Amino acid sequence: MHKGTGASSGIAIGKAFILPSFEWDFPETMVDVQDLALEFERFYEGIRTSKDEIVTMKQELSDVLGKEETNIFDAHLAILEDPIFMNEVQGLIQRQYKAAEVAVKEVVDKFVSMFELLDDEYMKERALDIKDVGNRLLKHLLGMYEDNLPPQDHPYILVAQELSPSQLAHLDPSRVLGIVTMVGGRTSHTAIMARAMGIPLVIGPDQGMDLPIQNGDLVVLDGDEGLMYINPNPMVIELYVQRKEEWQRHRESLQRIVHEPAQTMDGTEMVLAANISSIKELEMALKNGATGVGLFRTEFLYMDRDTLPKEEEQFEVYREVAQKNGGQPIVIRTLDIGGDKQLDYLALPEEDNPCLGYRAVRILLDRRDLFKTQLKAILRASMYGNVKIMYPMISSVEEVRKANEVLEQAKRELLSEEKPFKPDVEVGIMIEVPAAVAIADLLAREVQFFSIGTNDLVQYVLAVDRMNEKIAHLYDPYHPAIIRLLKQTIDAARTRGIPVSVCGEMAGDAQTLPLWLGLGVRVLSMSAQSLLQVKSRLLASSEAESRALVEQILTCATSEEIKLVLQAQ
Repeated sequence: MHKGTGASSGIAIGKAFILPSFEWDFPETMVDVQDLALEFERFYEGIRTSKDEIVTMKQELSDVLGKEETNIFDAHLAILEDPIFMNEVQGLIQRQYKAAEVAVKEVVDKFVSMFELLDDEYMKERALDIKDVGNRLLKHLLGMYEDNLPPQDHPYILVAQELSPSQLAHLDPSRVLGIVTMVGGRTSHTAIMARAMGIPLVIGPDQGMDLPIQNGDLVVLDGDEGLMYINPNPMVIELYVQRKEEWQRHRESLQRIVHEPAQTMDGTEMVLAANISSIKELEMALKNGATGVGLFRTEFLYMDRDTLPKEEEQFEVYREVAQKNGGQPIVIRTLDIGGDKQLDYLALPEEDNPCLGYRAVRILLDRRDLFKTQLKAILRASMYGNVKIMYPMISSVEEVRKANEVLEQAKRELLSEEKPFKPDVEVGIMIEVPAAVAIADLLAREVQFFSIGTNDLVQYVLAVDRMNEKIAHLYDPYHPAIIRLLKQTIDAARTRGIPVSVCGEMAGDAQTLPLWLGLGVRVLSMSAQSLLQVKSRLLASSEAESRALVEQILTCATSEEIKLVLQAQ
């Protein structure tokens, strides 16, 4: 057994196909000064051909992938159009008389090395995108193509040192049972595409490329646990065949409750909404019975591009989501960047503690032009559905009031521009820092709803960086302090008469469902994949029993005691 990182869930059993690592090796060819014009034309033709290929790939995959995933190819086009990239290559050709392919490889290698040295994991993973685009361009300049293609006659598990989005796009997803890569991360574009395609993916098995694996070896992948078995014994194979069959039966049984009312055995109704970042995710959520959108993460509209999205572009996306949502509530969170989510073109400062630094509403109030543009787009989309606005990472009453000032400015501008919007759009905030919990009673006077973001709340309350593997065991959402702060927030909202929802990972954990019932939460928002699991638990629960359970939980001294109480429910 080899342990890695599970980056796309599911179980796969099949024969391995090893994708060779392809490295370009050619002499440093120089050109005569009279041939420079020809060399520039070769370079430009390579750029044009590469861009045409990427556009074609995007069109061919538009039915398989969502907007967020196909935007990956826009990022690749942006690299080919990047003026810094173009200028550096042109400079090497013109000043050092280097052949086009030599100049391209030198510039690509330089940028890849720069990105790989960065501390930010997201930016490190962009190195693979640059390498992918560079390899495509080099193939056209050299007239060379890889002929190591996967088998077309039977399904396989793909094993590679690394896999670029372009390579994945060229594969037939119906034949790819699973993927193993030796490098990469959960936020890589390849991982995003694998999840969208429903292909199990394990990254970085513990022995790396020294793994004794050959073409045709039988491989078992567990994309949830990040496990890989090579030529396992019959007992392991039988175990995973059973698990795969059980998983499929379980998913089929859950589909039978899609249209059942989301209520407890004693008649208490709950709203089970979805967390989304794209139209594709909304469609998946609606198929699984989601009642509205409790969190639309808008930052993905801003990523993998060179400039801020304009008002009209944002409006079109928000409008489409509102229309597809069929009149159900849609909570649009304003831009939440900083921390582990960076936008290169904003040139945000490097920080020792980015999660405690310049991020979320702090950036929005500093960059009011950016903030107002987004608010205007959201307000315009309110004409097409039940749209609500939510501010992230609020820690004071002053921040709410300042954000609302920008909102009022956005409304006045829309009125002067004669663009229609609903003037009474509800405004809420994320409760995700301890300060917000401490003054929840004061914040409840300023807004129409709360949404508890448990991921960051746990991180900040316990002083545990949730991205740091060395202290991951200390990240504990069942810590008694967390439960008490949740109750404090919910009680403050109830006293003021405003609704409170939960949109963090705890909302999608079926085991915690009785906790929310007992605390009085009636709206949970989660990933599309969690909806039916939580609904199944809800249908078998009782509000009365859950209230008694919460009283018991509040007397527990440790997270283990709390887990035992929940497991016994």
